[in-house]
Formats: sequence, C-alpha cells, structure tokens
Amino acid sequence: MDWKFLFFRMEVITNPIVFFLVYSVLGLYTLSLILILIYSLTQLNLLRYFLKYQKKIIPPNKKEPKKGWPKVTVQLPIYNELYVIERLLKCITALKYPKDKLQIQVLDDSTDESLSLTKKLVAFYQNKGIPIEHNHRLNREGFKAGALKEGLKSATGTFIAIFDSDFLPDSDWLFKTVPQFQNPAVGVVQTRWGHINRDYSVWTSVQAFALDAHFLLEQIGRNQQEYFINFNGTAGIWRKSCIYDSGNWEGDTLTEDLDLSYRAQLRQWKFVYLDQVVTKAELPVTLNAIRSQQFRWNKGGAENFQKMIRKVLRSRQHSLGVKLNALVHLLNSTMFLNVMIMALLSVPVLFIKAQFQHLSFLFDLGSIFIFSTLIFYYCYWFVHKAIFGSGIASFINFTKRFILFYCLVIGFSIHNSAAVIEGHLGKKSPFIRTPKFNIKGIKNDLDKNKYIKRKTSIYTLIELIFAFYFLFGLYSAYDLSANGEFWLIPFHLLLFIGFSSISIFGLRKTG
Repeated sequence: MDWKFLFFRMEVITNPIVFFLVYSVLGLYTLSLILILIYSLTQLNLLRYFLKYQKKIIPPNKKEPKKGWPKVTVQLPIYNELYVIERLLKCITALKYPKDKLQIQVLDDSTDESLSLTKKLVAFYQNKGIPIEHNHRLNREGFKAGALKEGLKSATGTFIAIFDSDFLPDSDWLFKTVPQFQNPAVGVVQTRWGHINRDYSVWTSVQAFALDAHFLLEQIGRNQQEYFINFNGTAGIWRKSCIYDSGNWEGDTLTEDLDLSYRAQLRQWKFVYLDQVVTKAELPVTLNAIRSQQFRWNKGGAENFQKMIRKVLRSRQHSLGVKLNALVHLLNSTMFLNVMIMALLSVPVLFIKAQFQHLSFLFDLGSIFIFSTLIFYYCYWFVHKAIFGSGIASFINFTKRFILFYCLVIGFSIHNSAAVIEGHLGKKSPFIRTPKFNIKGIKNDLDKNKYIKRKTSIYTLIELIFAFYFLFGLYSAYDLSANGEFWLIPFHLLLFIGFSSISIFGLRKTG
C-alpha cells in the first residue's frame, strides 16, 4: 500500500484515537469555513446600506453654528517622528479656524533627536502667533492613550480633534467637522482616510485596497444602520464631555480608539461618519512597519472583544441585531485565525478525502470558501467603482488588485493569528508605533532612514516554511490525481503565492 495511506487505512477507523483526530480535523475545518461565510454575509449586508447611501449623498454642513464657532483643541500624539514632524506641523498650523478658538497640543513622548527639532518648530510657530504648545512626558505610561489623557487635562477646547503624525488634513477640515456637533447627542465625528502614497509599491496598493473597503463599505454600512462603529484613532474629532462621560482614555488595550468608541456608544452617544471628508495619510512602506501596525490592530481587536463583548450583550438599550453585528465587528481580527486554521488543515483534509470517500459530502463544504470569496469580490467591486469608476479597464484593474489583496491577506494569516491569540489570552505587550518615512515619490530612498529595522523577523522564516508546506499540498493534489483530488489546487496556489511573496520580501531585509 502507498505510504500516504498507511495512516488512513480503512481498518484504523476503529481506532478511537484516529477516529477522534480525523473528525476533529474535519470539524475544525468546517467550522472555520462557516465562520468565514458568516463574516462575508455581514459584508454583504453592509453593502446593501452602502449602496442605499450612494443614492442620497448629502454634502457635509459647513455653516457656522448659531452660537458661533466653539473652542477646539487639536491633539497631535507623537513619538520619535524625525522625518514627518516638520510636515505635520506645517499642515496643522495652516488649519483655518479662529485663532482665539483654537489650541494645538503637540503631545510628545519622543526620546530621540526629534524632541529638540519639535521644540524648535513649536517655538517658530509660536513666534508667528499660532496657538500651539509642546507637552513632553518623561515616560510613556499608557502610550498613546496615556498621552491623549494627559493632554486632556489642559485642553481648553469643547471639542478635541486628533491627528497622528502621518495625517495631513485639508485647511478647512475643522469647518467641515465641527458643525456636525449641533446635535447634542453626537459624541464623535470620523472622517475617511486617504492615501498619499497608494501607488508607491505593491504593499501600499494592497493596504489602500483594504482600508478603502473598511472606510467605505464597513463604516458607511454600520453608520447607516446605527450599528456600533469605531473611531479610527486619528482624523476624527470628539466632544470632550463625551470622552469624560465614557470613562476617558484607557491604555489597557492596543486599540484605545476602539475601546473608547464602544464605551461611548454604550453610553448612548451618537457617531457621525463623513465619508466625503478625506484626510490623507502616509501608508507604511516596509514589511516590518506593516507587521507592527497589523499586529497592534489585530491584537487590540481581540483584546477589546474580551473587554467589551459582555457589556454589549448585557446592554438593554441595543437590539439583538445591533448586538450580533457588534459581535462580528469585535471578532473581525479573529477571521485571520479562521483562515489560518482552514489553511493548515486543508492539506490533511486532502489526504483524508482520498481515503474516506464515504465522507465526500463533508468535503463538498469546501465550496463554502469559494462562495465567501465571491461575496468579498462582489462587495469590494462596488468600493473600487466608487473611487475609480466603472468600465472594463477599471474592472480588470480591480480584479488584479483583488487577487493580489487576497493572496497577501492570506499570507499574513500566521502573523496576525499570533496577535489575535495573544489578545484573547490576555498577554500584554507594549504599544509599538508604526514608523513614518515621509515618502515623497516612487524612488524615495529608505536606506538612510534610522527607523528601519533590518533584522529578519522570525515570522519571515515561519512563512517560508508554510510556503513549502502549501507547495507540498500542490504536489500532493497531483500525486493523488488518480482519485481526482484537484479541488484544493486554487486555494493552495493562493496560499503558496501569498506566503512565498511575504517571506521573499522579508528575506530581502528592506525594513
């Protein structure tokens, strides 16, 4: 008998251990497929409301409030931003707003030479009459959340606008956002992220693709249904009383923005999402920078699930539908774990199917993943069309981007799953900032950038191993061809391309 079937001979099904292993693999594999399908169906539901919204877009109100323009504090939390601090302050000090109603706080936790540069720049703008101040902490307690909370103590504004160091709002940004607070129930106004370096590389293109789907499909869809929605950490503005009423910033998760968003909505504060107000920012351009951002976002999502889900489910002010959507929302990052489980088990499943033909009906469930993929493809097409327009050329370009996006997202599943597991298990880790590089063009030189980490990540080696693992899966399908086992070839091909691409890029040590 062929060596591949020694373990799977029909007579060993009587062995309880083998029986347990086989059906555990099939059970976990099927469960992962079903959870991914549920997630894709929630995306389809959000698409319905996104399309309805497209038919009734109303430009944001820019009229001065009846009581006049209120006081606004702009907070800029920074940490070692040597390459972008000058660009940031030049942009923020150009905001059009009554100077007697404006306060700019540079919340600086820096520990390198950028600290002295920031002090000089702040002094320069102060001499020009700009209401800007430099606040430096001697420690990073609470990280970004701690800096925002500390700055709030001396904030004079009724409203608090927040921008990370890589964000560049238009000069009339405050005139577009502040009027949305005329409804006293509104606690937060969030604007859509744009991208100044979308076409810098494959990596920035894929990130832009994913973020566009979040900010158009998901944020609009949730906002239209009055589901729980999240402040995205930057390019948004809060009512200060909402922050205090919701318990202020807390640094016990890596996504303090999601945490405060849920606490505010549990207190019945309303969120306004302005998709027509686009705040451009710089996307991470190196693999390690992308990893640090992805790790923080995905681990923080899992941490907030553990922290908030019981409070959401116990809420008497929210309907069952809102609670179920919140459940999926807080488990967004856990989808990576489902993808990883499905991917890892797909190779053993290939061999199990070859031996246990009487279980073929279970293997037909693999078509669920194809169905889920088609749903994502369908939903994301409308996002792409909203930004780039329709037509054959646009559709072909979208298809290329979607395939690339799918490959690389699957390739990141191991790294992001590790973050998710840590988050659910409650393992604490420091807030690792995403380094900014002040990208000015396609040929921007990164060799002299001090924030680039040139050490090869352990995940790169793991991803390389998995690339060979799925290459083995491709070979196995060919070797089992007598039994017609070609059904997983497209999936294993995507996995091989995704893991090999990320590992090769990581081995180049380009950051």
